[in-house]
Amino acid sequence: MVVDDTYRTINGEGQAELKVEGSRFVAEIYPVETREDVEAHLEVVRERERKASHHCFAYRLGRDGDDFRYDDDGEPSGTAGQPILRQIDGRDLTNTLIIVTRYFGGTKLGTGGLMRAYADAADAALERATIVEKVVRTPVRLRFAYDDTAPARQVLQHFDAEVTDSDYTDVTELTVGVRASEVEAFVEAFRNGLSDRGEILSVGEHESEA
Repeated sequence: MVVDDTYRTINGEGQAELKVEGSRFVAEIYPVETREDVEAHLEVVRERERKASHHCFAYRLGRDGDDFRYDDDGEPSGTAGQPILRQIDGRDLTNTLIIVTRYFGGTKLGTGGLMRAYADAADAALERATIVEKVVRTPVRLRFAYDDTAPARQVLQHFDAEVTDSDYTDVTELTVGVRASEVEAFVEAFRNGLSDRGEILSVGEHESEA
């Protein structure tokens, strides 16, 4: 089974403003991990921009990006939320929220004009954001004797693994963040490399990202 252990997201917030026929479109982009994060940002923007006509948004969440939503917030159906989401999807992003606040300028833009305006505003905000690739790591807790330090280190060096916690007493215990796609191979290599003298205390109690 092939495990997808990377995803693309943004690193930090960003903002861009667009004016079309007198209307102002203010796009703000946020890294988010939960729906609670989304609601918190929406609450802040709605409170801060109370005089705005609309607060349209879209988000995609999760390592696989399977949790998403878009909202036109009173604009004609399909003219705001979907164009914003398409900008997120066009860059293959997840854990990303874009809110586009509109201040109506007195001139109706029509369906096509609205779709272009919301898409362009979201695109401008994304252009100012830093896109990063994150690796999903599974924690593996190891225990081995001091005399087995060298072979244990050799195993670590052959994998994309990061030591996140360590405890040195009469034995060594390490928590290692291993790429999700390499966990099974790592466990096997550790056991073979130490000729079954080492112990695997736990695998995958939680996942981390780097």
